[in-house]
Amino acid sequence: MSSKIIQRFEVGARMSEMSVYNGIAHLAGQIADDANADISGQTRQVLASIDTLLERAGSNKTKILMAQIFLADVADFAAMNAVWDAWVVPGSTPPRATVQAALARPEWRVEIVVTAAV
Repeated sequence: MSSKIIQRFEVGARMSEMSVYNGIAHLAGQIADDANADISGQTRQVLASIDTLLERAGSNKTKILMAQIFLADVADFAAMNAVWDAWVVPGSTPPRATVQAALARPEWRVEIVVTAAV
C-alpha cells in the first residue's frame, strides 16, 4: 500500500484547482477572472493564476514539465505568445502544445493547463 498522500487545493464539488502527488503538481485548466479582457489581458491573468497555484505547491514556472494551451481563436496565437514569451524564464521554457478549441464559455479566449515538479 502506498504511503504517499494526494494533496488537493481549492476543492470544489466538481473539481479541484490543483492536486499534488509524488512531487508533481497538476493544475486544472486556468481561465481569466475578467473575461472582458482582450487576449493579452486574459493570458496575463491566467499566467498569474498559474504562478499563484505553483507557489502554493512549493513550485514555480521554472519547474513546469508541460503546458497545454487552448485558444478559442488561433488568430490570437501571436498576441498570446507575446505575453507568454515575457513570462517564461529563458532556459526554462517548458514543452508546450497550443491548439484551437471551443472553450466552455464564449467569452473565454484562452485556457492553460500545466504540470510541474514540486
